[in-house]
Amino acid sequence: MAYYRTVGSVPPKRHTQFRRENGELYYEELMGEEGFTSDSSLLYHRHIPSALVDSRVWQLPEAKSEANHPLKPFHFRLHSLFPGESWRQADPVTDRRVVLGNADVRIAYVAAGQPSPLYRNAIGDECVYVESGTGRVDTVFGSIEVGEGDYVVLPRATTHRWVPTGDAPLRLYAVEANSHITPPKRYLSRFGQLLEHAPYCERDLRGPQEPLLEDGEDVDVHVKHRGPGGNGIVGTVFTVPRHPFDVVGWDGCLYPYVFNIADYEPITGRIHQPPPQHQVFEGTGFVICNFVPRKVDYHPLAIPVPYYHSNVDSDEVMFYCGGDYEARKGSGIGQGSVSLHPGGHTHGPQPGAYERSIGAEFFDELAVMVDTFRPLEIAEGGRAADDGRYAWTWSGRGPQGPQEPLEMPGGAG
Repeated sequence: MAYYRTVGSVPPKRHTQFRRENGELYYEELMGEEGFTSDSSLLYHRHIPSALVDSRVWQLPEAKSEANHPLKPFHFRLHSLFPGESWRQADPVTDRRVVLGNADVRIAYVAAGQPSPLYRNAIGDECVYVESGTGRVDTVFGSIEVGEGDYVVLPRATTHRWVPTGDAPLRLYAVEANSHITPPKRYLSRFGQLLEHAPYCERDLRGPQEPLLEDGEDVDVHVKHRGPGGNGIVGTVFTVPRHPFDVVGWDGCLYPYVFNIADYEPITGRIHQPPPQHQVFEGTGFVICNFVPRKVDYHPLAIPVPYYHSNVDSDEVMFYCGGDYEARKGSGIGQGSVSLHPGGHTHGPQPGAYERSIGAEFFDELAVMVDTFRPLEIAEGGRAADDGRYAWTWSGRGPQGPQEPLEMPGGAG
């Protein structure tokens, strides 16, 4: 974000002496992107941020994924990945279940009740959507309270910790990039300000408000990074001599921030608007869009649900996280469902939805969409959550013969 913030104490001039009251120097760290040529922040530490006392392997969960072959659409029931009370022992980082992935991005899900370890993703930025529950994200930049509907954007290599709060599970839909995640370029001025036609602005973004200082010795930090693993991703646990939450102040344009989906102002029209009108973020090889409650098409002959379409250059992943998603009635899709519509398959509304939508003036739906420009593979979480029948719901029959339409109780039917 090219939007300057300052938190805590910083010196009047960068790269100059900055001392404590006892005369000892603070240690300045530049955290920057793209080799000193893009956004950055300066952080001032009480202790040397490079210090290590141990480094050992963090064995990541199974990462093997399988090609979508033979090609077909899928429906994944993500809530089934954490049945019953199992969420109470899960944490938001190490217990993530990867559902889909390719060389640019991985999509994972977790329902958690325990704090995560300190964590740093050194591969790319993360955009984590809070489906439900409440929590706190503690970072080297400070803490941010989070809740239902929040997108939490965490820059690459930010040391942080998720802390669920409250009595309900903290349900997170995590988009882990191999790149940076930013607002779409068409929403930004050449100097980085969000423009008038953007569906949100800087006032809608929340960041840390004050430094977070903790004491501790020989503290573990879990680091996900590039390496020789099956998908090029491995893990290491650093042990650092002093707690990394030792930043007394920082300033710059690179930091974690939160944007709530309720603050997204939908762009509507007389006829159906294509998905790019709903875009909220982008990364290398993918975009993130959201579909929010909104007034729908008002041409006298409008058909408010989407037309059938072929994504010849992308796979479409839709996470249904609230409301009543009209186009998917009869498919079995509900709250916590994910649909995968791969490139090469023409997809669109379920049977009957076209006709039912005529005359509708408002859609009460909530969904987060990720479109990727390389084919997605099915990972462990996807294989476990597959409903096994979604591909045949448009025709009403599949390899095993006829099947009845399904409705999910509550949520997006």
